[in-house]
Amino acid sequence: MTDFDDDEQLIHELGLAARGIQLAKQEGRVFLRFTGSVQLDGLHIPYDLVPQQGVLAKPSKWRKLERDGRAALLLERGSAAAQSALHADVEAFAAELREECDDYGMKPMDFLHALEDMQSSEPAGVVFDRIRQRLEHAVERHREERHAERTRQSINLAEYPDTFEVARRLPRKFIAYLGPTNSGKTHKAMEALAKARSGVYLAPLRLLALENYERLQAADPDLKVSLVTGEERRIEEGATHVASTVEMLDTRTPVEVAVIDEIQMLSDRDRGAAWTAAVCGAPARTVYLVGAAEARRAVEALAERLECELEVHILKRKAPLSMEPSAVRKLKALRKGDAVIAFSRREVLMWRDMVTEAGLSVATVYGNLSPEVRRAQAQRFRDGQADVVVGTDAIAMGLNLPIQRVVMTTTVKYNGYEEEEIPAALARQIAGRAGRYGVHEEGHVAGYDDETHNVMRSLLKEKLPPLKATGFAVAPTLEHLHRIAAVTGEDSLARLLKRFVHNIDVPDGFFFPRITEEQFERAEWLDTLPLSVADKFTLSLVPVSSNIVSLQKAWEHWCVSLSRQRVTRLHPEQNPLHWMNLQEAEDACRLYSAYAWLGYRVPDYFPDVAQALELSRSASARVDAILQDQNSANRRRQQGGFGRRNGRR
Repeated sequence: MTDFDDDEQLIHELGLAARGIQLAKQEGRVFLRFTGSVQLDGLHIPYDLVPQQGVLAKPSKWRKLERDGRAALLLERGSAAAQSALHADVEAFAAELREECDDYGMKPMDFLHALEDMQSSEPAGVVFDRIRQRLEHAVERHREERHAERTRQSINLAEYPDTFEVARRLPRKFIAYLGPTNSGKTHKAMEALAKARSGVYLAPLRLLALENYERLQAADPDLKVSLVTGEERRIEEGATHVASTVEMLDTRTPVEVAVIDEIQMLSDRDRGAAWTAAVCGAPARTVYLVGAAEARRAVEALAERLECELEVHILKRKAPLSMEPSAVRKLKALRKGDAVIAFSRREVLMWRDMVTEAGLSVATVYGNLSPEVRRAQAQRFRDGQADVVVGTDAIAMGLNLPIQRVVMTTTVKYNGYEEEEIPAALARQIAGRAGRYGVHEEGHVAGYDDETHNVMRSLLKEKLPPLKATGFAVAPTLEHLHRIAAVTGEDSLARLLKRFVHNIDVPDGFFFPRITEEQFERAEWLDTLPLSVADKFTLSLVPVSSNIVSLQKAWEHWCVSLSRQRVTRLHPEQNPLHWMNLQEAEDACRLYSAYAWLGYRVPDYFPDVAQALELSRSASARVDAILQDQNSANRRRQQGGFGRRNGRR
């Protein structure tokens, strides 16, 4: 007779089998299983479980026990008291689970059947915990489905235009001026805006808002104009006109004319939602849509959806644009009026040094510079104090420069994820800055090296695809998030943003929910702080780069301070501007601008807005001075005969 047969016989001899007790061997252990059933409110619940003390020994140790020792252990662990205790535990657990299932409208037997079917070698308590986990997951799925359905019912993006009450009440007309750079489209729209009794200009950049703010003032000295950007307010009492960044559109104050610039930004991955909101919500009787011709289909689709009359004007470039016969190849081949384009701050500064040492004076423009510095540098080029402007594609939007030739040092740009060839639309926009109408009869484009020259030639010949006529991005507003929170009870910003993206109703996909990856990543971090949804939402939008360590630390400090309801003051004396290098001064500009942005929205806790704006201007002046000093130093070295590298790329 084998050990197993002997154990089976022993179980029967001791009367345990008759009481529903079995001996089992599994997963390196010998244990008892108690079978039985409980009755609960009409439910018959069978079970097959290991009691708390049901594990007897490891197989090796069990085999060494004499038959009498085994019998004694079986009787001790399989006692009537142990069986009654397990039965009571099953009854209590079943009652607990039944109650929870009733709360969520679930069937308890969908979970309780595991008491018999799981066949685990673990004690009953472990089995109970696993069934509880299954129920928790099911409840979470149920809650998720319920919250998803409630979210769908709370927000329907097909009704998005109706949320802009003033615009919907007005009889609006759209006039689209579409065409390439240097076609005069913005000039036409701004003329109409200046003549209107009231109006608003909406720009993609602070720099453009500032330029057209001054343009409106120059058009009519009696015109009262305000400037409103995220980081700056110049409020004129009794103002009839406003120059603003597109995100700062006031949708509640009706005006006669609105100008929405760079309308092709509707397709921008991160900011397109601001243009969707502007087109849907601009509270003007006449709305001018200004931008690239590729936006025509998108503009027509929006006008039809919004039931607005549309008038489209396709404009042609006023001065011809052509590729140079060959690449530039040498620094000495650069000439006055050139714009040398690179795609990073490091590359721009490197080319600036090389061009300066080749004997030409340089103005420098790149994205990390504040609008004030970019404009000061551009003015030097306009005034002839600089022979050449060296910059990134920042010159492609918001700077009207007397460029005769655009020279591309590369056609490869980092897109935030990887290095890739620039799209044809960007190539055309950059190239289009050459040959400013009224200054030059013709514009020219060249690559510095042969490969770049040939790629640019191909890109400028490429037919640009039209913007999509559906799927227009809609970003969440605080009202959207409050609606979702009201029906789900959630206060996690990350979960609310997820629900906005995944759960709201998008019946035909004409409007589509979007959030940026950066906002979602910030939301997850902000959810660790004791802040309201409103404060977390505001903080998630502060315009600072998380890639710059000092700015990211400043943002985190502001968030923690607000969560503790502490007032955050500025202490510029701790890091004087005059000791800062170029990078530090650039970062200081951004930091003070970001503080001002936050101060306009949470003034009680960030009260030093005026000081922040003044410090931002001082930091900008410091950046401009450093750039000028570096240019002058390079010029002195060149004039002294040192470091000439005319033959260097």
